Amino acid sequence: HWVIQDQVDLHGLDAAQAADATAAFLVDCRRRGVRCVRIIHGKGLRSRGREPVLKRRIRRLLTRRDEVLAFVEPRAIHGGGGAVVALLQA
Repeated sequence: HWVIQDQVDLHGLDAAQAADATAAFLVDCRRRGVRCVRIIHGKGLRSRGREPVLKRRIRRLLTRRDEVLAFVEPRAIHGGGGAVVALLQA
């Protein structure tokens, strides 16, 4: 039961912009001492082929970031398959 302290919404961004925005968001959150964040990437319903491009890209980015301890797909009321919740190092 993590308490979400901040979030970023990546709707409308392309994959490169979303990756840059997520990286900057994580750095800022860590600087401010934020430990639990939600990253809203959407479900890809407006993407070519209705593919979840940002979902894959953001999850791959999270596995490579040192400040990310863990991440999960939240329950539907918190974004479900259109978001990810991450726990950051203190």
